[in-house]
Amino acid sequence: MLKRSLNLATLTLLAFTLLGAATPDTRFDQLGHKLMCTCGCSEILLECNHVGCPDSARLIAALHRQVESGSSDQAILTYFAATYGPIVLAAPFRGGLFDSAAWVVPFAVLLAGLLGIVLLVRLWQRRHARLLAASPTPPAPPTPAETALRDRIRSETDYSN
Repeated sequence: MLKRSLNLATLTLLAFTLLGAATPDTRFDQLGHKLMCTCGCSEILLECNHVGCPDSARLIAALHRQVESGSSDQAILTYFAATYGPIVLAAPFRGGLFDSAAWVVPFAVLLAGLLGIVLLVRLWQRRHARLLAASPTPPAPPTPAETALRDRIRSETDYSN
């Protein structure tokens, strides 16, 4: 039983350590799915099913050469972006002024809008308070002529008969 448990522990340890190992084939597959075919089919490079594609074979061969040269993933993606233009990347690189602005500006606009709404509501409250303070006297009671007019209007608009 001890021997069987030791074998199982060794097998589990090997499985966890070796499953994450990046071989050239898995690296090629991962990088190939981060690149687009440049023929205009809008497909991932390794999934381009465009019959007679003039670009995919050349791009795949270049990817094989880059992976075999031992360059880092970032260096390979930079090489492809420099050689074929940024359109070859399935997702753009992160970083830089524009990307930072694209993340920061929407939140900044939202906060500025909320601040504007708070300031506007406070302004309205102050204006309302000033108007109430400016006319502290209650309205005058209605005159007998006004009371007679209201009674006549109520009697003429009464439809309960």
